[in-house]
This record gives sequence, structure tokens and C-alpha cells, in this order.
Amino acid sequence: MKILVGYDGSNVSKEAIAIAEKHATAFKAEIIIAHSMVGGPEIPRKDFERAEKNLDFEKNMLLDKKISCKSILSVRGLQAGEDLVQLAVEHKVDEIILGVRRRSKVGKLLFGSTAQYVILSAPCPVVSVK
Repeated sequence: MKILVGYDGSNVSKEAIAIAEKHATAFKAEIIIAHSMVGGPEIPRKDFERAEKNLDFEKNMLLDKKISCKSILSVRGLQAGEDLVQLAVEHKVDEIILGVRRRSKVGKLLFGSTAQYVILSAPCPVVSVK
């Protein structure tokens, strides 16, 4: 079994990793921690390095607990939701776990909702964590 976790360094994405850890332990699954950098190659180097460092930290925490894990820093320039769905397809993921932030209806309209896109488009079950 493979579990994909959408990670952006926020508290809700850290909660998503905690849930993924429980699922991985119960189902002997591999966790794939994915961070999508929306700006693509135009992202400042320091932002790229910070994201890579955060991913490595979370991955190493899971590896220390003997949980199979790898991390992906995606800079394809896609919106985060599109990127996560494509990664799920490419890696034949069985479950996606996402942290969900509360936004007003206007906020969702203006900025879109990564979680909403993933829930509606994913090829597998999606667990949302708040």
C-alpha cells in the first residue's frame, strides 16, 4: 500500500503526516510526502532549499520510526491539486491524506481549493485532516 501526503509545512500538513504514520503502521504502507511548488522553475532558490529541508526532516522522522518513506519536491509549475493528483496516478497511490485549512466561501472562490480539487479528481480515497 502507498499513502501520498500533501505537505506544505503548515500545522495541518503536519497533522496529515501524523495520520499517515498511523495508517502506514496499521497497513504496513509506504508514505510518500509530496510538496508542490506552484511557481515552477521561477521559484527563488532559498524557497526551494527551505522546502527541501522541511521534506527531509519529516522523511527522516518517519524513517527513524522504521516507516518506509520517500519525499518528492515537485516543481512542474502545476497547481498543487493538479500536481498531487498526477503524483497519485504516477506512483499508483492507494490513499491521499491532506490537511485542510478553513477558508471563507469568498476565499475559496478567489484562490480555489487544493483539497476540493484533489477530493473530486483523485483516483483513490482521500482523507482530509483539519
